[in-house]
Amino acid sequence: MIIGIPKEIKAQENRVGAVPAMVHDLVEGGNRVLVEAGAGLGAGIRDEQFAHAGAEVLASAAEVYEADMIVKVKEPLPEEYGLIRPGQILFTFFHFAASRELTEAMLASGAHCFAYETLTVSGTRPLLKPMSEVAGRMSAQVGAFSLEAHQGGRGILLGGVPGVEPANVLVLGGGNVGSHAARMAAGLGARVVVMDIDIDRLRRLDAIMPANVTTLASSPYALRERLHDADLIIGAVLVAGARAPTLIRREDLKVMQSDGPVIVDIAIDQGGCVETSRPTTHAEPTFVVDGVLHYCVANMPGAVPRTATFALTNATKPYAHRLAELGARGAAADPVLGTAANILAGEVTHPGVADAFGLPCRMPAEVLG
Repeated sequence: MIIGIPKEIKAQENRVGAVPAMVHDLVEGGNRVLVEAGAGLGAGIRDEQFAHAGAEVLASAAEVYEADMIVKVKEPLPEEYGLIRPGQILFTFFHFAASRELTEAMLASGAHCFAYETLTVSGTRPLLKPMSEVAGRMSAQVGAFSLEAHQGGRGILLGGVPGVEPANVLVLGGGNVGSHAARMAAGLGARVVVMDIDIDRLRRLDAIMPANVTTLASSPYALRERLHDADLIIGAVLVAGARAPTLIRREDLKVMQSDGPVIVDIAIDQGGCVETSRPTTHAEPTFVVDGVLHYCVANMPGAVPRTATFALTNATKPYAHRLAELGARGAAADPVLGTAANILAGEVTHPGVADAFGLPCRMPAEVLG
């Protein structure tokens, strides 16, 4: 298998789909690896390090996209659509449910799209987990920063100081993202409430979280009751492969304090869990609606590309190797890789994507069987 590692072109995205150790393993497995020149520089990886690991460093993305299989970090952008061809394997974060344009482009391409975010092993999503950990921890940091007055926030310190109360942080979702967000915010001294609809998950969190974290069962009424006191809201809900549910409506913003509370919508990759959210970039990360500062960067881990790249590739390496070994047909029938198949040969093969746009869906093994 010829495997291509292109340079990411999304704004302020400095991660890369492979590191030298991963390249070395793929080459040792009998594959040929093509890396676009400069692809790893943002993550502190030089071209000569890739070459030393056995990769061929090529000058252009067009040359790299001649590969049989492309391993990336973020979804292809319109500038890349024309480089993708029928039968080519793409292995990356897609988040199709958040973009009909991307979905239609990949359907038209005839490529085989395997998405990191839906790959499932025993009910867990191992390729989503490392970036969820990074984004969850970052959300408390960027939320604390956004609360500063010069950023447009309320001008409060997340943890307070002796004699002055700390900030109130509301985390929506107690999964991997939410638990890391809550733990980081609690470590900074905030008063934290985690809301989730899964009572068993809340029980687990209640047993392991510090004393300044409270767990609450989520409902529209209970959530609305909490909005007024929240200085920082972190949206951390996920439905694998599908669009994130809208938990906060525009009219709910009127319930919140009017002097610069902050929403960090980590779910923006899947469309966002706040009605007023829209994707932003690291260059212009925030905007204000009805007095509420929104932080909605769609590739948050891109701000810490070295940590994020190594964390991600630690997880993706064995599955990339397996995908290259099996090819698209074998992977479609594989009980694990088959869960990552979102679009194969012009057909939707994941129900979350199909439901998002009212499209027909077939099982992966049926399409390539």
